[in-house]
Amino acid sequence: MFDHQAEYPSQWKAIESISKKLSINHETLRQWVRRAETDAGQRPGLTTDERARMRELERENKELRRANEILKAASAFFGAELDRQSKK
Repeated sequence: MFDHQAEYPSQWKAIESISKKLSINHETLRQWVRRAETDAGQRPGLTTDERARMRELERENKELRRANEILKAASAFFGAELDRQSKK
């Protein structure tokens, strides 16, 4: 796409033409172009690698929050059990 962009009056016209030749939706190609520009540092935003890392960290954070809730519940349960045993 980038190699042939100069052959068209605008990037949008290039995307329209090339998407027809490739038999794909022009919006799909436009999103691919934007992602490639971001990955190359030509456009602001998170790169593909940064997005993947963000998803990984969010998933890890969710797991850690869940584990923390389980540990809190277990701590409360065993703490209450120890209180009952010490009062006997």
